[in-house]
Amino acid sequence: MKKTEIKILNRDAKFGFELLEIFEAGIMLLGTETKSLRNGGGSFNDAYCLMKSGELWLKNLHIPEYSHGNLNNHEPTRLRKLLLTKKELKKIDAKIREKGLTVVPVELFMSERGFFKIKVALGRGKKTFDKRNTIKDRDAKRSLDRLKKQFR
Repeated sequence: MKKTEIKILNRDAKFGFELLEIFEAGIMLLGTETKSLRNGGGSFNDAYCLMKSGELWLKNLHIPEYSHGNLNNHEPTRLRKLLLTKKELKKIDAKIREKGLTVVPVELFMSERGFFKIKVALGRGKKTFDKRNTIKDRDAKRSLDRLKKQFR
């Protein structure tokens, strides 16, 4: 039996930030959160990462309440701990202290073993003219692809 692929993307991450380095981290979830994600819930709206006492935390990742949950259902936008090695945490902490760098959640997915993982990236915020260049490049690529399909 093949597992269905579960993947939630943060589309604003690539548009609003220049992604420098990507890390893959585990995420501590409750049982009802896991069940809700498997049903296709989850949204990265306003989600961000922060360092607290040497640990990386994810804030405002919206996972809707599980429909068959009881009184012990989870809070949809609670603080969730990300699981990285000490070496990676120290590296991220040192980079965050630099001016202009932040940690951005990029993608939430299910691993081959059935665990939920999250890709986080060190990013530098883009200026308005950088965003315009991104839009221009994307439109040029799209029109080029259309021409290629037309002449096949």
